[in-house]
Amino acid sequence: MAKTSSSPSVLEPQCPSRLVLDRIADKWTALVIQILARGTMRYAELQRAIGGISQKMLTQTLRSLERDGLVQRKVHPVVPPKVEYSLTKLGRTLIEPLNLQCIKPKLSSFCLRS
Repeated sequence: MAKTSSSPSVLEPQCPSRLVLDRIADKWTALVIQILARGTMRYAELQRAIGGISQKMLTQTLRSLERDGLVQRKVHPVVPPKVEYSLTKLGRTLIEPLNLQCIKPKLSSFCLRS
């Protein structure tokens, strides 16, 4: 008799867990979240902290994270413009799972030290 499961398998494309994993498993996304775990930062600070990321890729990553509710973008009404990025409450829930990934030796080069 075949065993049936009421919850979808992570191997299925529509599985909610897989959708979340697909979202945060991106190299730049994981790095941005780990950097912002340190606290609020401005765009240039983020770019300096994440070596090798292009301006275009950082902008795309931040916009995507903001759209998904993981990052908050705060614009201060001053001249010159001041924009700060921080993790939302939902974004902060990803810090620990991403840090656990750093335990794996093959991923240790992506781990950021506080």
